[in-house]
Amino acid sequence: QLQLVESGGGLVQPGGSLRLSCALSGFTLDYYAIGWFRQAPGKEREGVSCISSTGANTNYADSVKGRFTISRDNAKNLVYLQMNSLKPGNTAIYSCAVGYNCSGNVYKYWGLGKQVTVSS
Repeated sequence: QLQLVESGGGLVQPGGSLRLSCALSGFTLDYYAIGWFRQAPGKEREGVSCISSTGANTNYADSVKGRFTISRDNAKNLVYLQMNSLKPGNTAIYSCAVGYNCSGNVYKYWGLGKQVTVSS
């Protein structure tokens, strides 16, 4: 059964760091792009970052460029989102999702998400 499970969320102070993990099972990770998304209170879900099937290409929302890094370990079926220099505005539920590539908006499978709270 296809499944995505996020981990690594929690409470962090402004300026701190967290690393989110997305564990995938039920399919071969090699052929799919993985995107990270977030939804803050009162706002629509937005794309944060995406990594291509091989990891050769990555992209980021302008608001997180230079602070967040996406990576993947296909052998372990894991995708990571390293989040540095966190700001209170980054507080949201973060979810990972599977798509065919990072250029489209079609993500067929989603994890349930994890809360990230940035507060002093």
